[in-house]
Amino acid sequence: MKKLVVCGGGSSAHTLIPFLKDSIFEVSMYTSRPDQWAKTIDLEWHDPSGKVLGRYSGAIAKASSEPKELFPDADYVVFCMPVHKYRVCLHQIAPYLNKEKTVFLGTVYGQGGWNWMVDEVKQEFKLDNVVTFAFGLIPWICRIIKYGHVGVTYGCKAANYAACYPKQYFKQIDEELLEHICYKWFGKGKVEHADNFLSLTLSVDNQIIHTSRCLGLYKVYGRTWENKEDVPWFYKDYDDVSANLLAALDDDYTKIREAIISMHPEKDYRYMLDYLALERFSYKSQNTDIKESFVTSQTLVSIGTPVIQNTEGLWEVDRNHRFFLDDIYYGNCIAKWMAEQLSIETPTIDEILHWAQLVRGEKIISDENRLITDSPDLKVPLKCGIPSVYGFESIEDCID
Repeated sequence: MKKLVVCGGGSSAHTLIPFLKDSIFEVSMYTSRPDQWAKTIDLEWHDPSGKVLGRYSGAIAKASSEPKELFPDADYVVFCMPVHKYRVCLHQIAPYLNKEKTVFLGTVYGQGGWNWMVDEVKQEFKLDNVVTFAFGLIPWICRIIKYGHVGVTYGCKAANYAACYPKQYFKQIDEELLEHICYKWFGKGKVEHADNFLSLTLSVDNQIIHTSRCLGLYKVYGRTWENKEDVPWFYKDYDDVSANLLAALDDDYTKIREAIISMHPEKDYRYMLDYLALERFSYKSQNTDIKESFVTSQTLVSIGTPVIQNTEGLWEVDRNHRFFLDDIYYGNCIAKWMAEQLSIETPTIDEILHWAQLVRGEKIISDENRLITDSPDLKVPLKCGIPSVYGFESIEDCID
């Protein structure tokens, strides 16, 4: 059997491990909380009403917080954690990866420049044997019922795509891993081969959905709610304000995508899609309306808005949630940096960054709508994924 290490205890880990049952892999866990992980992870498949449609379970050979105990023997490493933690973890594990065999290093969600992050450690630690791969979309809608023990999924994407480098390894990754974590169980969710990681980095999934919805909530309801039960559902209560913001944000991204495509017409950017095109691809839907795509979704209706209670006893959107730490610093900030290199105006990205820095009390964007790249808030090591942190100076440096 090959050895696969899951990095991080996110909800996707609670789904991935049970779906690896009867695969070619012996699965181990790299986690800061190894004592909280059971030897067997259970997963329930629910419909929107909570009815259990299926049950699955998968074994963990070892859970550890010590990289030296897991990674020297690893054949595959799969990240299941928030995007903003990727680089921190990569630097922790890279010194221990085996240099004498091919090691497949991937993530269930390739937003934020995954290939740039992996290349960063490959260069530093001389890991020429590493094959990089990433899903374009998180394969499943999933949450945690009991951490380290039980997860829940509401189903998988109808179709997905993934990038890898070197490209000739895609068939092997697909046959050994990708086929076994969706299609084997649901009869759908086959993974297509994306020719480049840039299409994943400019994904119009989480980074435009989450940030535009949070700003929409702010515009409609203000910053706080008196009671938790007053907080709208994130998708089920989706409104026209949020839909219009998402459309405008998508337009900003479209200008960036179109500029890159026009620079390199010889490259295959078929997965560099706008929001509704991506939604129709991944769910095989017929949606032509942004609001409808959320309020009618059978897999998103159970997802709440991430809120915390502040010192005044009021409820507000959690400013330290991954909707900020992933989707601002490894999402909208990257797009804004690219737009500046291309001399493209992005009014909605600007509005979101101004709002985010207000909520977080930080300096991200200037009054002249320029990224403050030398701001202490953007220069914290490994906090932000703008291309310049990897030494990139132009759009051409970002092209893979």
